[in-house]
Order: sequence, then C-alpha cells, then structure tokens
Amino acid sequence: MPLPTLRKWLGIELIEVSFTEKIVAAVGGGLSILALIALTLWALLGEDAAALVASMGASAVLLFGVPHGQLSLPWSVLAGHGVSALIGVACAQNIPQPLVATACAVGLAIGAMHELKCIHPPGGATALTQ
Repeated sequence: MPLPTLRKWLGIELIEVSFTEKIVAAVGGGLSILALIALTLWALLGEDAAALVASMGASAVLLFGVPHGQLSLPWSVLAGHGVSALIGVACAQNIPQPLVATACAVGLAIGAMHELKCIHPPGGATALTQ
C-alpha cells in the first residue's frame, strides 16, 4: 500500500493544520490547564482538585486541538460537564455500591448528553470522578 493511501486510510492529517494553529493550540491548552489548576486549588483542597482537572485535560484537547468540532462547541462543553457532574454526584449519593454508582453515572450521563444535545466525551470522565 503506497504511503499516501496508508496515511489516508489511517486518517493522518486529512485536513492540514498550520504550524501557527498547532502552536496556539498547544500554548492555549497548557495555559488554560494552568489557570484551571490555580483556580481549583484555590477553591478546593487536595484530591478533589486533581480529579476535576483530569477530565478538563481532555476538554482542553478538544477545545484547542479541534476548536470548530461539534464536541468542542460551548454548549457541548458547559452542559456536557455540568449535567454529567450533577448525575455523578446524584449517583454517588444515592447508590451505595461505588462500582454500580460509577457505571450508572457514566451511562446516565451519556443518555442525558444525548437528550440535551451536548455530547462532550470528557463529561463521561466528570461523571466518573464524582
């Protein structure tokens, strides 16, 4: 299989991104996570801060790496994380078995994001960490 055909089949750089856009994405993503860490450490303490920041790393990749994608739209990011967090907390508080609560939280979050048209994959991580 020739190299161009293999690249297309694998989906490598189907849409070329400029070097400038790559740098802006990398710097923007890094700075946004740094700001989030500072804000989270100020507002929360210890392990809670680390759990919140983990799902936001994936959001930063989507927001800065694919800024025009459906999963990166403001509604998807804000509502996806918000509804998933609410569902995660509700499951953690109302289902006594942690493993069952975790599975229910992710499943329900996916269903809710579909219904609200706010699919944001890192929202699943948000539901999981509650």
